[in-house]
Amino acid sequence: MADPKGFLNHEREIAKTRPVEERVKDWNEVYQPGSLLPIISKQASRCMDCGIPFCHNGCPLGNLIPEWNDYAYREDWTEASERLHATNNFPEFTGRLCPAPCEAACVLGINQPPVTIKNVEVSIIDKAWDNGDVTPQPPERLSGKTVAVIGSGPAGLAAAQQLTRAGHTVAVYERADRIGGLLRYGIPEFKMEKRHINRRIEQMRAEGTKFRTEVEIGRDLDAKKLRKRYDAVVIAAGSTTSRDLPVPGRELNGIHFAMEYLPLANKVQEGDLTVAPISAEGKHVVVIGGGDTGADCVGTAHRQGAASVTQLEIMGKPGDERNPNQPWPTFPMLYKVTSAHEEGGERVYSVSTTHFEGDEDGNVQWLHLTEVEFKDGRPEPKPGTERKIPAQLVTLAMGFTGTDRENGLVEQFGLELDERGNIGRDADFATNVPGVYVAGDAGRGQSLIVWAIAEGRSAAKGVDRFLTGVSALPAPIKPTDRALTV
Repeated sequence: MADPKGFLNHEREIAKTRPVEERVKDWNEVYQPGSLLPIISKQASRCMDCGIPFCHNGCPLGNLIPEWNDYAYREDWTEASERLHATNNFPEFTGRLCPAPCEAACVLGINQPPVTIKNVEVSIIDKAWDNGDVTPQPPERLSGKTVAVIGSGPAGLAAAQQLTRAGHTVAVYERADRIGGLLRYGIPEFKMEKRHINRRIEQMRAEGTKFRTEVEIGRDLDAKKLRKRYDAVVIAAGSTTSRDLPVPGRELNGIHFAMEYLPLANKVQEGDLTVAPISAEGKHVVVIGGGDTGADCVGTAHRQGAASVTQLEIMGKPGDERNPNQPWPTFPMLYKVTSAHEEGGERVYSVSTTHFEGDEDGNVQWLHLTEVEFKDGRPEPKPGTERKIPAQLVTLAMGFTGTDRENGLVEQFGLELDERGNIGRDADFATNVPGVYVAGDAGRGQSLIVWAIAEGRSAAKGVDRFLTGVSALPAPIKPTDRALTV
């Protein structure tokens, strides 16, 4: 145990963010550079090194959290990095983007604010990059087997890195023009600067992984031909079909899915565009959906100079403390103020959109809504609560309903789907097609980045065993595992 009295002597302290008036003028990450290192040793000392560390159960990766907390407390960054990478291929991604179910499961969190696990994690990996501790790990020998990975999000990249290090020749196919999947074009720059992806890609290239961009399996390359070309295939194409809002006026100009809106802002930051074709500048913006994707739209609209930003959520406002039916160590639904919400805008709960109203040119101008209350699990309008709000740009951030069915990938492979419309798989993450495996949201449905990386690592073990008969690769989860929630 790092410091037996650490949790008694030190209060929880998190990374400091830059002033709102400063950060909304740029697209850099919101945190103050270097603000964590002076405090992180004390924060790591708050870890109690529990006999049964429930943080392990909260994290699907099985991160060895007490161990790297101890090393961080001692400022042994090299050993801390080794422990961190033992279970997680990309801790700089999770340390910035994960909602930290590990912290919800922290034993200290029963009666105190939990350990700042996420901040310790990102401090370790950033220090590891600075110290040169993150280096390519090419295999000692090649197996002679080839693997295609479809999709370059966190699940695809994790599977590809594990299989490359196991000695297989791996090629990653990505339909976009750059590698990264939703990490690249779904996550705004202010949440994670893309240089973090770029240097991981260079590490993977040095290890031997090949990357093929602007190739969409199903459209640009027939899935059956791909299967014949490789000894095995991993489908990590994500859950990219956005949930729509079929109400009158949906066809008006200015109403877009979040994943139509967010990638264009990222392309501006990549230098591909001077101005985003869909921009919030000078407009009244309404974001429908109260999750992380909705918050990303809110922060993006602020930086584009929106006249106003309103975020709508059909569910009621969560509380500030755990609900009795969400006991520790489950992940609670709490009222969360993200960096985007700190920057302004209005959040409206328990409302549902009834229809949109446009001008004579077919552009959306107003959003009509009503308050709702849930009866038998279904939202019912409350009479007399109808009203309208200005809306010149509307983004739909209501989640995703499954993997893309329009590009032909599912049909060309002949894949079976489960009852939820995801690609079915067995205990080894194998589909009904021999040699074809599925990892991440394509098989699980919309989920968190930690689950995607865990699935990529687990599917890699299944593929390795299929190719060689045995595998020493770790498999942190089974396809049927679910988060600690109720």
